[in-house]
Amino acid sequence: MLRYPERTTRLTLSLTTQFMKFDVAIIGSGLAGLSVALHLAETRKVAIISKRSLLDGASERAQGGIAAVLDSGDSYAEHIADTLVAGAGLCDESATRFIIEHGREAIEWLIAQGVPFTRDATAELGFHLTREGGHSQRRIIHAADATGHAVQVALQDKVRTHPNITLLEEHYAIDVITSDKLATKLPPRCLGLYVQDVKTGKVITIAAEHTVMATGGAGKVYLYTTNPDTATGDGIAMAWRAGCRVSNMEFIQFHPTCLYHPYAKSFLITEAVRGEGGVLKLPVEAGAAAGTRFMPLHDERAELAPRDVVARAIDAEMKKRGLDYVDLDISHQPPEFLKEHFPTIYARCLELGIDLTKQPIPVVPAAHYTCGGIVTDLSGRTDLPGLYAVGEATCTGLHGANRLASNSLLECLVLGRAAAQHIEQQPRQKSNSLPDWDESRVTDADEEVIIANNWDELRRFMWNYVGIVRTTKRLERAQHRIRLLKEEIDEYYAHFRITRDLLELRNLVEVASLIVNSALSRRESRGLHFSRDFPDTLPKALPTVLSPARRK
Repeated sequence: MLRYPERTTRLTLSLTTQFMKFDVAIIGSGLAGLSVALHLAETRKVAIISKRSLLDGASERAQGGIAAVLDSGDSYAEHIADTLVAGAGLCDESATRFIIEHGREAIEWLIAQGVPFTRDATAELGFHLTREGGHSQRRIIHAADATGHAVQVALQDKVRTHPNITLLEEHYAIDVITSDKLATKLPPRCLGLYVQDVKTGKVITIAAEHTVMATGGAGKVYLYTTNPDTATGDGIAMAWRAGCRVSNMEFIQFHPTCLYHPYAKSFLITEAVRGEGGVLKLPVEAGAAAGTRFMPLHDERAELAPRDVVARAIDAEMKKRGLDYVDLDISHQPPEFLKEHFPTIYARCLELGIDLTKQPIPVVPAAHYTCGGIVTDLSGRTDLPGLYAVGEATCTGLHGANRLASNSLLECLVLGRAAAQHIEQQPRQKSNSLPDWDESRVTDADEEVIIANNWDELRRFMWNYVGIVRTTKRLERAQHRIRLLKEEIDEYYAHFRITRDLLELRNLVEVASLIVNSALSRRESRGLHFSRDFPDTLPKALPTVLSPARRK
């Protein structure tokens, strides 16, 4: 049953405004958000704000698994080394060490929550471990090829029945409320947030001693992405508007293998397919070269090279030969093996007329993971007291210039727990009277068409100008287009009643600007950022940090 503690109504501008109060408000319902909530719920009253349903985020779609040192043949040192290599010199070594060294206890916590990882009686821990690109060992614990779903369902059951957790599904976070909005001169602090009930359109003022951004990434800023529709960079944009620094936004990871099919939207073919022997070949459209395996020509690690290398290799082959896709072939493995290890992929491909036990899978790179984000420490703290961030919305230093496969869910778990522990240690905050949302705007249906057109335009030019391979001229074109779009969107936001489409577009344009400005400031090629104008890698790796002026 959903509960609404301390819920009251107040009259403002002749409209009813709802007010709610919690100890902790968590924006986002992926693994990061659910992890924070469950670690806090024994001692705090917690709200989880989910823009759609609890299972509509990117975590639910994670196929491959979670990387952690779970076998005596592996070591923290090896996992750290693999992460640093993939991160192209830009990982923060202390953050990397902290997260990896707490990996096993995070996995044990998930097992205790009832997550049904794939069993292997011969393994030390009793669970099957697979290997993915960039890893020197088998260390990926998984639940077949639907790990994210298995984890989310198990945690969802815990969250829905916990008496101290209130779920606000179909509620969209608009912006955080900061102390500078109050008449009193308080030190800078996050005091809560405004949330729109998507079904009714009403805006709720939520007071919270601590607010946690667990909103995920920004893949929907690109035309082609493996991300769900919810990945619109909301937390990054809100934190930036609140005065928080963001870092390394130029590093957008393009997953090498998204299913290429007119009826398959954003369906990922997990990296574990290559980890279990899948090879990339040229398709029949390549003519005489059809069936040729091309990855060994690009990197000695071939299909097991890090994602940035594989994605650029596929992109290069497609552009060189005028191809729409390449083939990923694992049909040489026994059918029983494929059906056991990749049941979700097997079933989905079969629905579309592709039998992966007999034929290759057509694949294409697609925007997949936002390696940069809100700057935080290892307790999830941002630059604004009272505001925390965990998961893909953040930049902790773990991922550097290129995320190592399956390190993302590990980060959600380890830093979700760390953020919860830090919040529990903080003294209780005095309540403040918060300003209500201004509901005096009017709607104008004609503007909705323009919003839809702007959304499409943004995603197309980001794909064309700010994709896998970049040039300064293309980035400058994108910067100019973003500036014009931002002016239009700010005008809509100031004068028309808000809708989810408008809020998402506003956040996407903000994030697009951060990506482009970060890319323009990096005068080299490193990891996921490849510039034709600056193809060399500089001797010293430095993060790109953007600092806004806190809004008054």
